[in-house]
Amino acid sequence: MADKGNWVFLAVCLSVFCVTKADIKLYAPVGKLFTYELVRETFQNEFEPLTKLHAGRFYDDPMVFKCNQQFFPDLPEWLRFTQRHPYDDGFLYGSPTVAGKSIIEVTAINKRSYETARQKLFINIIPAKTMRYEAEFFLQLREIEQVLPSTVQNEIKQDLQRLWKATSTLEVVNITSALDRGGRVPLPVPGHFEGVYVKVGSDQYFSECLLRTVTLEHQRKCEAGAKIPGDCNFCSIPSNCITWCKTTLTDLSTRGPAPPAPTMGSGILEAGGVYDPAESPPSRDYLPDYIVTVVVPLALAIILCLLLSYVMCCRREGVEKRDAMTPAIQLFHHHTIHGNGSELRSMAGGRGVVPPLSTLPMFNARTGERASPMQSDNIPLIMAQQ
Repeated sequence: MADKGNWVFLAVCLSVFCVTKADIKLYAPVGKLFTYELVRETFQNEFEPLTKLHAGRFYDDPMVFKCNQQFFPDLPEWLRFTQRHPYDDGFLYGSPTVAGKSIIEVTAINKRSYETARQKLFINIIPAKTMRYEAEFFLQLREIEQVLPSTVQNEIKQDLQRLWKATSTLEVVNITSALDRGGRVPLPVPGHFEGVYVKVGSDQYFSECLLRTVTLEHQRKCEAGAKIPGDCNFCSIPSNCITWCKTTLTDLSTRGPAPPAPTMGSGILEAGGVYDPAESPPSRDYLPDYIVTVVVPLALAIILCLLLSYVMCCRREGVEKRDAMTPAIQLFHHHTIHGNGSELRSMAGGRGVVPPLSTLPMFNARTGERASPMQSDNIPLIMAQQ
């Protein structure tokens, strides 16, 4: 029994390994919407297979998906990837335009343990019939992750089919986020959405409500901010209601034949004679450049120096001119002050009284002591006080 249990355990582990490591083959028709959901639970089984089966522990790790075309750093031009949050599943979506084959490498990064898991998607793009009539609608109350699941797409198609009054099922041609069309990022508050453009196709002609969007009256109402009459109201879910002024209709049945492809030549240029290059470049006169870059700035500098020299040296008044312009009473008062000052200085130098102690260089004004006669007269007063 023990050996049998071990074999069962190994078989289960091998099956889990094969499921997560196996390459996935997908088919995408040309001109139709292709979506593939990257489920986190599938990669979670690869990160913790033994812990989940043996220990009974279940993890819900945040994951980030990285997608690129094989041998290329990015995805094909027709394919896009979106993942809102590490705890959300990722979506690959797009509408191929040319038949062929694309190999997509998917790398899942576990943000808890930083383990990685890889998966390859082989997408075979097959030719498909093009719908004769296409219409693109703008859903203002939707986000790209909300409309990619197949159940939501079916709800949108049912509402649009009621508007189209089509007897056959509509086909979703493409879904594009408004951010990819130059829309603004919405505020991170409830009630604000980025908006989604949904293009659907059908072989049945447009309904009367849809044909109103191409009339001049409809365009004038859109410019005035008016709304479409209530008889064209079709949405059973409020988030599926379209913005009528952003609706476009395309009639592919009236398109002319495609232009012919360019013809491929041999890759060799036709003979056009012998090219004889010049031996030397043509002569050029550098005198205007020299005048503009050297002579003109130098002349301006010389003029400024002469003007400054004239202002500083030639505009001085002189003592005689200044005295001649000064009133006599002011000059007499000035000379009297100078004479009185000179007389006081001469009288102070000729008096014979003993000068006060405060005028001596070695007198301590705080204690009243005088310095010792042995000290030099050159010692500063502050050092003598210390």
